[in-house]
Amino acid sequence: MSVADLVGSLEAELEPLLLAAHEAAWGLQTTGDEHWQQESTRLDTEIRTVLSRRDAYEQLLAAAEAGVDGDADLARQVTLLLNAHRPNQLPQETIERIVALEKALDVRFNAFRADLDGERVSDNRIRELLERSDDSGLRRRAWEASKQIGAEVVDQLLELVGLRNEAARSLGFPTYYSMMLECDELDEDELFELLERVDEGTRPLFERYKAGLDARLSERFGVVVDELGPWHYSDPFFQEPPAAEIYLDPWFADADVEGLTRSYFEAVGFEIDDVLARSDLYEREGKSQHAFCIDMDRRGDIRVLANLRPSEYWVNTMLHEFGHAVYEQWLDPGLPYFLRGPAHTLTTEASAMLLGRLSRNADWLITYAAVPEAEAREAAAALDRVRAAGLLVAARWELVMCHFERALYRDPSQDLNALWWQLVERFQLVRKPEGRDSPDWAAKIHLSGAPVYYQNYLLGEIMASQLQAHLLDDVLGGGEDVWGRYVRSAAVGEHLRSKLYRSGARLDWRGTIEQATGRPLDPTPFVAELARAT
Repeated sequence: MSVADLVGSLEAELEPLLLAAHEAAWGLQTTGDEHWQQESTRLDTEIRTVLSRRDAYEQLLAAAEAGVDGDADLARQVTLLLNAHRPNQLPQETIERIVALEKALDVRFNAFRADLDGERVSDNRIRELLERSDDSGLRRRAWEASKQIGAEVVDQLLELVGLRNEAARSLGFPTYYSMMLECDELDEDELFELLERVDEGTRPLFERYKAGLDARLSERFGVVVDELGPWHYSDPFFQEPPAAEIYLDPWFADADVEGLTRSYFEAVGFEIDDVLARSDLYEREGKSQHAFCIDMDRRGDIRVLANLRPSEYWVNTMLHEFGHAVYEQWLDPGLPYFLRGPAHTLTTEASAMLLGRLSRNADWLITYAAVPEAEAREAAAALDRVRAAGLLVAARWELVMCHFERALYRDPSQDLNALWWQLVERFQLVRKPEGRDSPDWAAKIHLSGAPVYYQNYLLGEIMASQLQAHLLDDVLGGGEDVWGRYVRSAAVGEHLRSKLYRSGARLDWRGTIEQATGRPLDPTPFVAELARAT
């Protein structure tokens, strides 16, 4: 069989399986029903079994080593399929055990509702208390309740980590973490060198920001700075900054979050009514409490899951998730099936993060959220600082996750509870509560359900800042009203469609960044943007 015939055969076999698996995953995330758990487990196992076939793997490996002359698209498909096959060269029993554990953990996270003072409460309620309550005791109980899921899942998660590592070592990799980076076309040394640059560039900015934030929180809660706990910040993991100079939620108190999302995307050239119609956007029991976008079939069936409330958090989230959705919408439909997806996770995260930032932009708020112009203009400088603070806080959190996850797979037998707080204190400057020895790290769903993913958020933010600078300065030409034009201009949508989205996975992530911004990935614009936070 020729390599072209092999690729065609894999497409014919995998396309219907992937569609069925996505339908089952959607059913599981939207209902938590056991039927969908069983179906999702069965289909994921079947897909990984297809990808475990040794003969196909060896033929792809031989084709990659020899090169595919004269057909760049076929060569790229061979690379992507080889990277999909490599981590699945495992016995059937191992595949089944890993998938079963992953699905069981999905169900536990979906079903989890924290127990706060005897009441089952949602993640939205926890977030609400941490944003608004001035009662330190209640805040502490809410924060501790948000971590209860960690203790519930830690044993299963560590079992899964062990299985993943055993599988990776059987394939010649030192850890599962290293294997997945390599199969995702990321170089581990290069990645952590870049993370070091981000750490060095943001540390002095974050130290100044955090000192000012802690002074404000000390005054608000009536405690000395040294007594501030992790519950005094507005997010259970301090992923988001507490409201400081300006509190945005009153501007969204009566917002139609769907309508705001639709209005913006239409203005810059994206029609999203069909995606909204297929999406599942509101809270209910048993449903995943998080948010994501999924392309079901690579043929236009794109959906978003969310749990909307009228708040800046959920406006930001909708802009973010539909930043993923329009990427999927505008892929060239003529691309081969295996190239009809984003170039890389970091490039679709860049799109999502670029657009998610707009909820803290004065011109966007005036145009789409009906914030009075005088009010928004007066708050513009503060909004710039709030937006930059959000990026700065997120970057320091992402450094925690990247370093922790690598260390987790390097030695899962170490004292992970202690390691977690060492990294939180190092990167986020948040003190460990005295005497606390709980698996708080295991409460982060990504470690179970989206392993070796978190670096893409930080890389995506770096690319988003680079892309934003290119759009403002080069595409729109800068000038006094450039932000006003930026939030309304169809030229922004057209550039994203033609230079980022359309080529899909035909280019790798390096080629895509060069095409979209004119230069390689560079953290300089990102660090410069963060300087506005202090």
